[in-house]
Amino acid sequence: MRLSRLEVRQLRSLAEVALTPDRGLNLLVGGNGVGKTSLLEAIHLLAYGRSFRGRVRDGLVASGASALEVYIEWDEETGTRRRKAGLRHGGQAWEGRLDGQPVAYLGDLCAALAVVSFEPGSHALVSGGGEPRRRYVDWGLFHVEHDFLPLWRRYARALKQRNSLLKQRVRDDQLDAWDRELAEAGEPMTRLREAYLAQLQAPLGAISAELAPILGPASVEFQPGWRRDELSLADALLLARDRDLQAGFTSVGPHRADWRIRHAGLPNGETLSRGQAKLTALTCVLAQAEHYAGVRGEWPVVLLDDLASELDRGHQQRILARLVAGRAQVFVTGTELPAEAALRGHEYALFHVEQGRIAPA
Repeated sequence: MRLSRLEVRQLRSLAEVALTPDRGLNLLVGGNGVGKTSLLEAIHLLAYGRSFRGRVRDGLVASGASALEVYIEWDEETGTRRRKAGLRHGGQAWEGRLDGQPVAYLGDLCAALAVVSFEPGSHALVSGGGEPRRRYVDWGLFHVEHDFLPLWRRYARALKQRNSLLKQRVRDDQLDAWDRELAEAGEPMTRLREAYLAQLQAPLGAISAELAPILGPASVEFQPGWRRDELSLADALLLARDRDLQAGFTSVGPHRADWRIRHAGLPNGETLSRGQAKLTALTCVLAQAEHYAGVRGEWPVVLLDDLASELDRGHQQRILARLVAGRAQVFVTGTELPAEAALRGHEYALFHVEQGRIAPA
């Protein structure tokens, strides 16, 4: 998957810019606050429906503008078709088009374009709460497992209905019905999540050994969201019902699922340093990209924001070499070029970003 055209309008400081990227490595260089990260946000927005720095209504639309616009063209590695997608988003209302046709759901755009991102806040993937880790797993399943999205939507709808009843303190048969619906969607959804994390184990282990050998072998520990080794989800919901009625929300189930990476070199649950958390998060991002490539036959687009400030020279070199060898299309931002050793032997396109404008070097 390789972007061939990117147009952005009214996104933060980017009034109107266009970019024709290289099929491989693209370096976006400029001072602080000139719009480098905003270009990556635009790509991420079309692939996820939100920026990696928050929702559209949280300041993504340029001041004084009614809406932002993003347009992308890309080529699929496995086919000859050039695809195109566009999004106009005002923070609440939005319009989208995919291959010239209007889309009814933002997820239709997100399903078409696969992107993985590593940016300064990515350490939250391993050191923050469970929500970003659930999104990480669900993104992977969304793109590689066709049965997952219908289950996810079914579960989300049932959870919303059950929570509404709990808030109203309803105790009749309606709760039984939604418990059954949650169990029927949640059990297979959980099996898919567990299987997906198991498939990530091999690339996670290999990449972790390369980037952070001092931490020792890495393994993934899945936490399903209830005591699955003792109870079915239906039984867990029934046992938690009185507590849930008092609290007004559902306390057990896949919406509370989580996962952790354990390193053999950090016994007894020792906390990762910020630098170690960054490397571990990057390991997760790259493992997910490699798994996607193995299943789909093409790499997702890879976004690396402010790479030089996040990684030392040795890690920059290893990461870029791994991605270029895999023939991924990569976008790297920074106030200066990555370390010379990291670029040696690699062809790349260089773009200067300056006060909301972009130009090839």
